[in-house]
Amino acid sequence: MVLNTFTNAFGNPFKSRLPEPGEALPGRAKAMAVADRHFVNRHPLQPPFPAAMEQIVLGMGCFWGAERRFWQQPGVFTTAVGYSGGFTPNPSYEEVCSGRTGHAEVVLVVYDPNQVSFDNLLKVFWESHNPTQGMRQGNDVGTQYRSVIYCENADRRRIADASRVRYQKALRDQHLGEITTEIADGGIFYYAEDYHQQYLAKNPGGYCGLGGTGVVCG
Repeated sequence: MVLNTFTNAFGNPFKSRLPEPGEALPGRAKAMAVADRHFVNRHPLQPPFPAAMEQIVLGMGCFWGAERRFWQQPGVFTTAVGYSGGFTPNPSYEEVCSGRTGHAEVVLVVYDPNQVSFDNLLKVFWESHNPTQGMRQGNDVGTQYRSVIYCENADRRRIADASRVRYQKALRDQHLGEITTEIADGGIFYYAEDYHQQYLAKNPGGYCGLGGTGVVCG
């Protein structure tokens, strides 16, 4: 995400297609070590979370800027960046960037549904990136930058599917493309390395490639 990703993508077939399970890297049994507390709000970074909290995992390009967008939302209890949607257990950042894990860069958003609705979080998601770009987000090219929504349960998936239909209509009204966002039941969320967690709070001048279409999600 800091490199020239157009050059980095050249000649690597796994930048444009997901690997088959037999092509995926083996990974490791040990999880990445991360801090106990969120760098910004000091809430727990890992479970157990308070019983009233709900979760969603979202991918919208480089996870640094995406995480900041969500920790700024009222009602969000904690956030963490990681990898999901692939095959390799406990992958490293370098492995994910190779395209041979199948994972997307994602943000775990833990929120209080009494303070912020699931629909409002989806609105932030749709409006904060371009969900029509397939295996990329802006200048960040690769399968790890694809747009994804991984839901906690079937009810949340139905709500996410309905929001996609609404936002697709809004995009078409502005003569924009078809949404490529993957919406699925949540799988395993693997925490990214500790230096990635709340990266833009630790490095305020760091790279953020987040940018939406300008189309409002009603």
